Amino acid sequence: MKTFYQILANTVLANVTNMTVWFAMIFFIYLETKSVTATSIVSGIYLVMTASLGIWFGSLVDHNKKKNVMILSGVISLLIYIIGFAIYLSTPAETWKDPTSVTLWILNVLLLVGVIAGNIRGIAVPTLVTILIPEDGRAKANGLTGTAFGIAFLICSAISGILVGMGGMFYVLILGIVMMILSILHLWFLVISEKEIVHLEHQPKVDLRGTFAVVAAIPGLMALILFSTINNFLGGTFMGLMDAYGLSLVSVEVWGLLFAVISCGFIIGGMFISKYGLGKNPLFAMFAANIVIWIISALFTIQPSIVLLSVGMFIYISVVPFIEAAEQTILQKVVPQERQGRVFGFAQSVEQSASPLTTFLIGPIAETFFIPFMTTGAGVGLIGSWFGTGPARGIALVFVVTGIIGLILTIIAMKSKYYKLLSDRYMNDVSETLPEGELA
Repeated sequence: MKTFYQILANTVLANVTNMTVWFAMIFFIYLETKSVTATSIVSGIYLVMTASLGIWFGSLVDHNKKKNVMILSGVISLLIYIIGFAIYLSTPAETWKDPTSVTLWILNVLLLVGVIAGNIRGIAVPTLVTILIPEDGRAKANGLTGTAFGIAFLICSAISGILVGMGGMFYVLILGIVMMILSILHLWFLVISEKEIVHLEHQPKVDLRGTFAVVAAIPGLMALILFSTINNFLGGTFMGLMDAYGLSLVSVEVWGLLFAVISCGFIIGGMFISKYGLGKNPLFAMFAANIVIWIISALFTIQPSIVLLSVGMFIYISVVPFIEAAEQTILQKVVPQERQGRVFGFAQSVEQSASPLTTFLIGPIAETFFIPFMTTGAGVGLIGSWFGTGPARGIALVFVVTGIIGLILTIIAMKSKYYKLLSDRYMNDVSETLPEGELA
């Protein structure tokens, strides 16, 4: 457990770095360009890259020592942040105000690569839970992982808006470079006991076919991944529009500090799981958490109130760790250890594949339909008297509709046969032999 706590502390350090760069970049682009479309495109690029690289990242994790790939992740991010800092210093300030600027988008994509390199660590950590933690303690360990994420989220939320307000991306990138160096040095001297890496010599490292066969061989697992994919399809709405909506209510400094307070929900949710676990059936816990999340999503923008938004987001964020920890706990039990990196990467790629479509489209859709609908269109007369009118209320209506759709789909999925299949698989003995040659 001491080693695991050290890994969590290092993960907090790395996540603070990458998440601060990510948050600050979104704030910076919106404040400089005033374009909702630009922020949604950046979020879409992030999700496309995440979906595209997940399987490859999982292969790196499976075929190498976990410590080595985490160090590699940090080194890639560090080098990119240094290059990005040089570009930022050498570019005139007026360039950042033009949403069509080539230099702006080069910097955005470059920094995104640095942030996404951190996803290697995100795949490696749950596989280390399997290696270091006995089965009956993994749900609680996954809760601690969620707590670590919450701490990082709190810190980056508190500082990202302030740093952008003080000096654009200047202080953000300085902080990113310094903290990533500290993370790499700490991890370099940390001893992590890992058994010999097991894989078949004739098997390709990026083995999509074999990984798919393992997933398909476990009843209900593919359905779980597809359910999470649909959730992410809807969740792309929030990624593309939430910052624009929040910044329509408060300043960037207040919005950043508010996120710091709200992010305590990650810590509370994670600590609850680390104390009490997820119950006998993590799959039930995951679906119950989704029901709560979609109800909140349909209600927290029902009125133009920063208090209502804050309370709703706090509850939302407190429940998210249950979903993440439940999926990790299920995969850690039903998937062979030698394949877990690739299955986690496969799940990440598939689950993230839907979000880019939503994120790319939701900005233009909001600007061409929902915002006009609630500004000068029919929505003003239909619901404007109680819902409110204007551009921000158009964005709010997108959230309400998304929450209703998500709730309906969650209830349908929970009543499906696939829920029972995977639930039975988890609750019963899962040591059945998978097809020979597919375990490495």
